[in-house]
Amino acid sequence: MDIIRGVHNIKPSHSGCVLTIGTFDGLHYGHQMLLTHLKAKSEELGQPSLLVTFEPQPREYFQGEVVPARLTRFREKVLILEELGIDRVLCIPFNERTRITEAEALIQQFLIDKLDVGYVVVGDDFRFGKGARGDYAMLKQFGDRYGFGVGHMGTLRLENERVSSTRVREVLAEGDFQSASKLLGRPYSIMGRVIYGRQLARELGAPTANIRLQRYRAALSGVYAVEVEGIGDVCEGVANIGLRPTVDGKQSMLEVHLFDFVDDIYGKFLKVTFLKKLREEKKFDGLDSLRKQIAQDIANARDWFVQDRSG
Repeated sequence: MDIIRGVHNIKPSHSGCVLTIGTFDGLHYGHQMLLTHLKAKSEELGQPSLLVTFEPQPREYFQGEVVPARLTRFREKVLILEELGIDRVLCIPFNERTRITEAEALIQQFLIDKLDVGYVVVGDDFRFGKGARGDYAMLKQFGDRYGFGVGHMGTLRLENERVSSTRVREVLAEGDFQSASKLLGRPYSIMGRVIYGRQLARELGAPTANIRLQRYRAALSGVYAVEVEGIGDVCEGVANIGLRPTVDGKQSMLEVHLFDFVDDIYGKFLKVTFLKKLREEKKFDGLDSLRKQIAQDIANARDWFVQDRSG
């Protein structure tokens, strides 16, 4: 997959494409249906598929820390898009310059002059440009004038339920991973690189792989039974997501304890899949109480895996 970071890195060889544009947080089943349509158009027109997205997400730029929880970081999004067969990703920094650019200028300077787009498809609620004035109707007017196709996808419903990033966040917050998997078209996971922590977990009898979440807010909080990929065989374990209030944590972190695993995995890029919520995160009276609870969490997670595997 070709990743283009910023409009200034668009090359003449990128001219001629079919594209879609949006935040695509979570890349849920509705997004995937749109991308299936995009790939079909790519094959029909003989032009590569291009997904345009923003970092930070526009909502994060405007709302900061009160923004809804992010489902996928940029690297996670890229890896999923690669699996889905998208040819190129263009990541545009969302900043003040982006915010004040008029929608008409974006279409003319970006889609037409730089990319010579052959076809554009967007979701039915997509808006862009200063004041969110740009929409499907504006794209269609430009398409009719300059000779590129424009399509839009309606809202997808599964079992009479609207598929949306908001709904995915809701079911994850409820610990309903079965519904999350249906909405996403895959089990929910978080990916990240293992970093050095404070080594407190080792003192508490349960060494952990620490992954910085690198987002304003995570979609999950609490203790979970998980599976981990990226270190050979798939490993079972227990994970905590949160601020670690008992040890005065300041930054949200994903900590994963892998059962019967002792290798050094610092720097490894892991995929952590969430299977069962065990409890909420809470503050304990001290390290002794926390140590006992961690041991209980490990036991509960092991028991759940035994019961789940035995049907």
